[in-house]
Amino acid sequence: MTQPIASPGVTRQPIERNLAMELVRVTEAGAMAAAQHMGMGNKELVDQAAVDAMRFTLDGISMDGVVVIGEGEKDEAPMLYNGERIGDGTPPGVDIAVDPIDGTTLLSKGLPGAISVIAMAGRGMMHVPEGVFYMDKIAVGPEAASVIDLDAPVADNLHAVARALGRKISEVTVIVLDRSRHQGLIEQIRATGARIKLISDGDVIAGIQAALPNTSVDVLLGIGGAPEGVITAAAIRCTGGAILCRAWPRTDEEREQLAESGVDLARVYDTDELVGGEDVFFAATGASTGEVLDGVRFTANGATTQSLVMRSRSGTLRWIESVHDFTRLDKVRFK
Repeated sequence: MTQPIASPGVTRQPIERNLAMELVRVTEAGAMAAAQHMGMGNKELVDQAAVDAMRFTLDGISMDGVVVIGEGEKDEAPMLYNGERIGDGTPPGVDIAVDPIDGTTLLSKGLPGAISVIAMAGRGMMHVPEGVFYMDKIAVGPEAASVIDLDAPVADNLHAVARALGRKISEVTVIVLDRSRHQGLIEQIRATGARIKLISDGDVIAGIQAALPNTSVDVLLGIGGAPEGVITAAAIRCTGGAILCRAWPRTDEEREQLAESGVDLARVYDTDELVGGEDVFFAATGASTGEVLDGVRFTANGATTQSLVMRSRSGTLRWIESVHDFTRLDKVRFK
């Protein structure tokens, strides 16, 4: 995983354009392309379809972009690879984080909750801990942003969140990836009396749910992907919530490698450390219908999509319903 490419000594100007409104075209293209392969059992095909459509659509945005979270290193991914330059080279200079489909397994099996997602911030503002693949996380919405502590016991965090929300602990819902590594965590949550929502996949959308108003989820807890943590942080920068993350080595060998490379395994990264600056943009489009976003619905000559678009500077959250006419979208490749 590459570090963000920074521009030392360059004065950053506010990004006046609401790039999120341009990015939504990218996630719409990714979701529509991938959704054509829903339920086919091939998650690689789902991912590649989204990558192809998103990369093509990104070419139409005027910017000097660098992919800091993408499909991997250049020799592993022909497009949307870490370090790839995107756009025509004109200002603004931005970092780009993309997850073509968060929930490829979900979509390949025809299950709900898959989304196409992209985030953007000023150049050098997305900070990806190098070599870290998984992180321990806690994420909440604005009301509880100041009360969480990754070093505190699970019970202390959940009771603090309940107080911040003005609820009983039994009225607080925690979303957790259903993994064997979380068995102890699940037992601790149950011991508090809080409710649990287990999910099989979809790390990004889970964090977004916890940070959005009026959802069925109040807290995200557990270990998930480090890149997904940064993308989630971008969304949370827009909602005013908070996410805290710490590197989680999978093996003793990985722990030693991270320590040797200078990664502080005790360090807790907060929202602003993961994604800094005042200009953060986020867009997500539903591929398969979930609790936050409806999935792609194909019609005789097109499709309908639902997207969530956010901007940190204004704090505006937009749900966008779009009707796409494929007979006119001759510049967008879906196959």
